[in-house]
Amino acid sequence: MFGLIGKILRVNLTEGKVSEEAIPEEMARKFLGGRGLGSKYLFDEVKPGVDPLGPENKLIFMAGLLTGTPSPSAGRYSVVTKSPLTNIWTQSNSGGRWGVDLKHSGFDGIIFEGASEKPVYLVINDGKAELEDASDLWGKNVSETTELLKERLDQKFNVASIGIAGENLVKYAAIMNDVHRAAGRCGVGAVMGAKKLKAIAVRGSKKIQIADQKAFTEVTKKQFELLDESILAAGLRGYGTNLVLDMVNVCGGLPTRNWQTGTCSFAEDVNGEALSEKVLIKPTGCFACPIECGRSSEIREGPYAGHKGEGPEYETVGVFGPMCDVSDFGAITMAGYLCNDYGLDTISCGSTIAFAMECSEKGILTKEDAGDMEIAFGDAETMLKLVHAIAKREGVGDLLAEGTRIMAKKLGKDSEKFAMNVKGLELACYDSRAAKITGLAFATANRGGDHVTAYVQGPTFLASPFLVVDESEIEDPLKENPGEAKVVKEMEDALTVFDAAGCCKFMGLTLDAKEWSDIIKALTGREFGVEEFRKTGERIYNLERAFNMREGQTRADDTLPKRLLEDPLPEGPAAGHVNNLDIFLDPYYEFRNWDKATGKPKPEKLRELGLEEVISQVWGGQG
Repeated sequence: MFGLIGKILRVNLTEGKVSEEAIPEEMARKFLGGRGLGSKYLFDEVKPGVDPLGPENKLIFMAGLLTGTPSPSAGRYSVVTKSPLTNIWTQSNSGGRWGVDLKHSGFDGIIFEGASEKPVYLVINDGKAELEDASDLWGKNVSETTELLKERLDQKFNVASIGIAGENLVKYAAIMNDVHRAAGRCGVGAVMGAKKLKAIAVRGSKKIQIADQKAFTEVTKKQFELLDESILAAGLRGYGTNLVLDMVNVCGGLPTRNWQTGTCSFAEDVNGEALSEKVLIKPTGCFACPIECGRSSEIREGPYAGHKGEGPEYETVGVFGPMCDVSDFGAITMAGYLCNDYGLDTISCGSTIAFAMECSEKGILTKEDAGDMEIAFGDAETMLKLVHAIAKREGVGDLLAEGTRIMAKKLGKDSEKFAMNVKGLELACYDSRAAKITGLAFATANRGGDHVTAYVQGPTFLASPFLVVDESEIEDPLKENPGEAKVVKEMEDALTVFDAAGCCKFMGLTLDAKEWSDIIKALTGREFGVEEFRKTGERIYNLERAFNMREGQTRADDTLPKRLLEDPLPEGPAAGHVNNLDIFLDPYYEFRNWDKATGKPKPEKLRELGLEEVISQVWGGQG
């Protein structure tokens, strides 16, 4: 195969057996790689109702179609599984270069099934794979695990691992690779921990075949040229992702004090410029990245001075800063470092702590409940103590380790209203009351309240253009225009292709669908036009939706926290605004050809996308 290696590794952890198998060419044609192939394997092999932390669930690592090629920023891989945080389909996507090294090791992906009785790690060395005893690594965090395995095996090995958060089955535990890069969302690290799989070390020299090298070189050259001219790329290169904090705050959409307001008084103390002044060492990037939006950093002042790492990214600053009402940039940065080493999703971790702070403020979470710990907004020291407690599941950390949805169910007293999640996944730092279309994107994202499934907050908050969809336009972020539901649908489909291709979405948004089609055509040697580009994304997205419908999801799950629907923003440019999803949902379902009553993809839509085998599983005998 061109682009793909053409093989996956299947690892039965219960039996300790490893085997290889070819990827069917028709499957690769329809689903490309990465998130697409991973979702197809998951749908076919995981039955409805399976316990996400049970041995019947599968954990699928899959590199993208373009991963490891000279295309800029094509270094990503996806982890696909059933989420312990949301109990539905999920994928978590990560950069760095681990996905590249996986392909170089001789495989496009790995399917882990069953569960080991004792801790193990997998080693893949140029096509040869073995399971090894990881008992001495269990109980160690990411940086130490990575260092020990590189010393034991070879410095050229690249390691993906969990920290103790994954071992302790924290519902939003992450899988970390290249030490600082995270497959962060939805608890994929907890699934890895439940399988007693500590790490995966990969290396190899397998080359990726390109069908039309001349055409591929021409298109990638154009990609680099467009990136050099991109305002978005220049901003990310200069300030990292935290450059957006000021822009979101100016729009009144920066969640502060657990979304009680959308403006932060100390934004200039924690923005991109503050990051550069206070902690930046140098920009860093993933494989073949011309942007380098990552930040190599060191805390220089205060009680955490001397600690080094990467970050913080915008979302990390947002949740541990304004969301928790903490202005100490050293403490915010330290929280990010701790999450990386423990293997925790920063968004869910910081959001859950902010939720606990509001529950405490309202007397719902008492001091006795918290083990005599005073939990209050603005308390940086307690915030960091809670990160430790969550990873170790100690004291009140055991409750917080479940995420906001389960916390709210246990605490009661109407706390569900301000438990800021969709389908169980905590929301990223964009208040949709200040950008209405973002609310629809949160509500309809297949993995729950996700900000990069459609990334419509880019144009709404940042005024950057849509370049992948021909007719997409948002006229006024504060108005609910039903026709703009098509923007979400089109962006969901396009960005799904990016995940299947293994490309960074920042880079992807600088190109249009024609340019993406051209590069996939040059790589694979088969016809792949704009229509196929869009249809491929739509096919994958509908398959994921079908998985969720099969798990019992309905239209009622496409909603937002009550705070966003009922509580107007109290101040700022969006003061007085709430979300009204009813205006968007019916048009969105029409654009998708989904049933308005149930939210299910209609049988004719599934047939159109070549998903006939899915119909009976979603509709039973009605299809």
